[in-house]
Amino acid sequence: MIELIDLTKSYGRIRAVNGVTFTAEPGRVTGFLGLNGSGKTTTLRMLLGLTRPTSGTALINKVRYRELRDPARHVGAVLEQGISHPGQSGRAHLVTHALLSGVARNRVDPLLAYVGLADAAHQRCGAYSLGMRQRLAVATALLGDPPVLVLDEPANGLDPEGIAWLRELLRAHARKGGTVLIASHLLAELAQLIDDVVVISDGTVRYVAPLAQLYGSTSARLRIRGRDPERLSRALQAAGALVGTDGGALDVTGLTPEEAGDIAFEAQVPIYELVRDSPNLEQLFLDLVTAANAEAVR
Repeated sequence: MIELIDLTKSYGRIRAVNGVTFTAEPGRVTGFLGLNGSGKTTTLRMLLGLTRPTSGTALINKVRYRELRDPARHVGAVLEQGISHPGQSGRAHLVTHALLSGVARNRVDPLLAYVGLADAAHQRCGAYSLGMRQRLAVATALLGDPPVLVLDEPANGLDPEGIAWLRELLRAHARKGGTVLIASHLLAELAQLIDDVVVISDGTVRYVAPLAQLYGSTSARLRIRGRDPERLSRALQAAGALVGTDGGALDVTGLTPEEAGDIAFEAQVPIYELVRDSPNLEQLFLDLVTAANAEAVR
C-alpha cells in the first residue's frame, strides 16, 4: 500500500505540493492526474525519497522509502523517461542494476524478452528509441519482482501496440495483488486502465475516488436527432430535461434514453438518432480542474 499523508513541499515562498493526502491500495491501479506543473512529479519524487518533503509523510507498506530493506524488492519505479547510460547495452544496464539491487542476474534475459527487447539486448541504449527506453525502464522496475509500481508517464514514446502491452502488464500486476500508481497525461488510455483516480491542481488534491464514482457523478448526456427539433426540444424541456444544441442534434441531460424515446413518441416526432454519450475522462478531468481553479479564485 502507498500512503501519502499531508505531504507538502515548499521552495522558498512557492508551495509546489500542498498537503497531499491519498492512498493507493493493493489490487488496484490508481491514476494520478494533473496538468504540467501541478505537482505530480514532485509528489512521486518525495514518495521515492528523491526529494525531501517540507512536511508530511510518504509511506510504502507503512515504511518510508529510505527505511526499506532491499527497496528494489518492495517498489519499482519508472521516472525521468527511463534514464540509462547511452554507452551501455540494454542487457548491461539491467545486469548493472541487478548487481546493485542484489537481484539474481538470471532475471535479466527473461525480463528483456518480457518487455520486447530481446533482439535489442546487445544494442547500445544511446541508439534506443524513446519507446525502447521506456520498455527498458519498465524492465528495470520489475527486476526485484516488487509488489508496488510507481510510474510517471510510462507510455511516452510507446506505439499503440506498446501501450496495449503496458496496459495489460499493469492490469496483470494489480490482479496478482500488486499496487500500481501511475501519473500520465494520456487520459484516454488511463480510462481503460485505472480503478481509482486522484486529481491534483496547483499542488493540491482536488478529487479522490474510484473512477466509476467519478463517471457516476456526471449526469447522463443524450444526443438526439429528430425530424422536428423545435417541437422535440419543447417536449423534452416540459418533462424537466436540460436541452442544448450540438450541430443538428439536441444535447439532452436529465432523462434516460427510454424516457426520451417515449416523450418523442408522444410528441409524434420521428427519431433518427438517440445515443448516450459515454463519460469522457479528459473532459471530466478538465471540468474538475476548472471548478477547482474557480473556487480558488473566490
